[in-house]
Amino acid sequence: MEAIEAKLNELVMNPSLYPLLAILKSARNGAVYGAKVRFPHALVMVFMFRSGSFREKVGLVLKATRQHAMNLARFATIYKTAMLVLSLINPNNPGKEGPYDTFFAGGLGGYYVFGRNYNSIKQQIVIYVFARVVLALAQLSIESPAYTSTTPTPTLFTQRFSPATKELIQRNAWPVFASLSWALVMYVFRWQPESIQSSLKSSMKYIYVNCDHWDNFRNFLVYNT
Repeated sequence: MEAIEAKLNELVMNPSLYPLLAILKSARNGAVYGAKVRFPHALVMVFMFRSGSFREKVGLVLKATRQHAMNLARFATIYKTAMLVLSLINPNNPGKEGPYDTFFAGGLGGYYVFGRNYNSIKQQIVIYVFARVVLALAQLSIESPAYTSTTPTPTLFTQRFSPATKELIQRNAWPVFASLSWALVMYVFRWQPESIQSSLKSSMKYIYVNCDHWDNFRNFLVYNT
């Protein structure tokens, strides 16, 4: 066993294999993270808001977990592979990352993994990423890139607001964003609930609709109708 372990250590520490091993480990980490994030979420959402037998619910949890893990593993593989290829064909500095390689590699992975064969799991991931990007861009619109990162951002976000405008945005951006987000989701839920993603719709129905119906103390406080 010690000899096998030594050989494996020698293999993974081989510098010539580093780029390929990095892709493999990225895929592994994507799968593990996806499973760790999705499993508890799916467990709660399915057993609280889905009907069906215990076996059917377990199947739904495992299916959602597998889909999330595979999506992140596939994206990581495509992204890291594209980054490697782009660095190798860099006309100005072969073997080095270009300033926009991450943009193109991310777009490629986003299209092949999340842009095709639409399903609710992919939708949730894309919406989550989009929301975080909006928040990041909001911060970058008022802060120098040097403030948010030690890595300079190529040619982007060079326009700065005046101190007064910056202070106004900082004071009001989050309240406006939060208020508008909740205003829109509650309005859509009230008038067009079928357009909302199923797990969000189920949880909102549980909180905001089922609360209006009961006929005894038990289904008023102990369990929902």
